[in-house]
Amino acid sequence: MISTDKAVRPTNVMGASKRAAEVYIQDLNRRSSTAFMTVRFGNVLDSAGSVIPIFRQQIKAGGPVTVTHRDVTRFFMTIPEASQLVLQSACMGQGGEIFLLDMGAPVKISYLAEEMIRLSGFTPYEDIEIVFSGLRPGEKLYEELLLSGEEVLSTDHTSIRIAAAEKVRVVEYLQRYNALINDQGRSEPDEIRKGLAYLVPDYTPQFSSPRQQEVS
Repeated sequence: MISTDKAVRPTNVMGASKRAAEVYIQDLNRRSSTAFMTVRFGNVLDSAGSVIPIFRQQIKAGGPVTVTHRDVTRFFMTIPEASQLVLQSACMGQGGEIFLLDMGAPVKISYLAEEMIRLSGFTPYEDIEIVFSGLRPGEKLYEELLLSGEEVLSTDHTSIRIAAAEKVRVVEYLQRYNALINDQGRSEPDEIRKGLAYLVPDYTPQFSSPRQQEVS
């Protein structure tokens, strides 16, 4: 399973659902003769949904280039790096691991935008303006790769490590998981967020309705 750094202390549904899937995959591995593993990493440059194509299009149009926050940072790797490390993890895995891929140092998105403008032959803030639009709901300033209390184990591959995740009470977890899956077609979005918060205690959902903000 391909997970994401957004699964660590998630602030949105995407990250919370990925963390829920990590736990589910580990339990599925215990119950199956098939070896199931998870790979957790950050952004892949120039992939679908990456900022690179968006910035490229904005620069081609003459700007402005939009960045949510001046200090926002993200981990990045290339498509070949990501695909090769996923395959390496699949070959190394015995089952149940959460593999962490070495993403290097986080990069400021504002710096990435400035460099792309320069590489296109323009001067940032002069020829092409950069506009800071503000963080979107559920968006972090920076991403993390490890949960609180997770230990990191080395492997024979210098760019691959294993996150020794905290233990989860699987029986209770699966009951809540199944209830959420069975109810999702009938539940309001806020109720689904509450269900994810039960599964992922680190997740603090943002509710659309004030009366549903308390999660017991």
